[in-house]
Amino acid sequence: MVIRDNCISRNHAILQATEEDTFLLIDLGSRNGTFVNGRRVSVPIAIQDQDKITFGKTEAQFYSDQNGTPSGLLRNPAEWDTQTNVLHERRLITVLVADMRNFTGMAQQVEEELLSMLIGNWFRQAGHILREAGSWVDKYIGDAVMAIWFHGYNEATPAEIIQILHAVNRLQAMTAKLNQKYELPFPLRIGTGINTGYAMVGNTGSGDHPDYTAIGDTVNAAFRLESATKQAHFDLAMSEKTFSYLQDLPQWSATVQQHTIELKGYTNPIAIYGLPFPTLGTLLDHTSLEDTTPASEGP
Repeated sequence: MVIRDNCISRNHAILQATEEDTFLLIDLGSRNGTFVNGRRVSVPIAIQDQDKITFGKTEAQFYSDQNGTPSGLLRNPAEWDTQTNVLHERRLITVLVADMRNFTGMAQQVEEELLSMLIGNWFRQAGHILREAGSWVDKYIGDAVMAIWFHGYNEATPAEIIQILHAVNRLQAMTAKLNQKYELPFPLRIGTGINTGYAMVGNTGSGDHPDYTAIGDTVNAAFRLESATKQAHFDLAMSEKTFSYLQDLPQWSATVQQHTIELKGYTNPIAIYGLPFPTLGTLLDHTSLEDTTPASEGP
């Protein structure tokens, strides 16, 4: 199937029917990626009826009804075929940054072999947790991990933010278990910053070495928020935009602490909203998906 879109690679993806009457979508290492329901395809994935698939700038919906065949196929792609453009798109995202506290001090007091096992184990488990929570991309930067979630083009939902906070809670629980597994001079701890806003997202790498990431102040602020957790004595710091999706949940608005702080690189002080991890866990235990769904209006 040929699609006229200069952000789609020449051989972009395969849709394969299996003997079990299911369909697999396989990305062929395309430059701008293939997405199913907003999540990038990195391994072959089974697709279902009504799934939304994105190739480059082209959005499609999969239907399992096999009575019809695709129409409008181009017979002569050479007429318009050019080098694939790199797609950078402005999207509403949430960025999570989790950083190991006092990792420099830890590195000075433990053997290199133990340190390597510790950081490798933490990164592997963190990546698994973040991908299970629906993150579009995760990156490892020194002793920190960054993850990105896509939202609708105009708004996020409380449920999406709660899902990200569940990932934070799982990161904290995983980190606590590593303290029990390894003999460390002091407990390994993390701080987390979360920011929601618009950024340019896309592939900033080369064709042979793609690097999917987001660029803009939304990302920079997430790192600053994580750094601010030490000064504000929080384990988790959210931006005002992120917290705005939780403020209508009574238990959250009554518990989350507001703190005004100066962030490095920003002229004016900003409001951040923070929690210690034990309080975060308690709030999540008492928050259901029904709590995050707006009540339907009466007739």
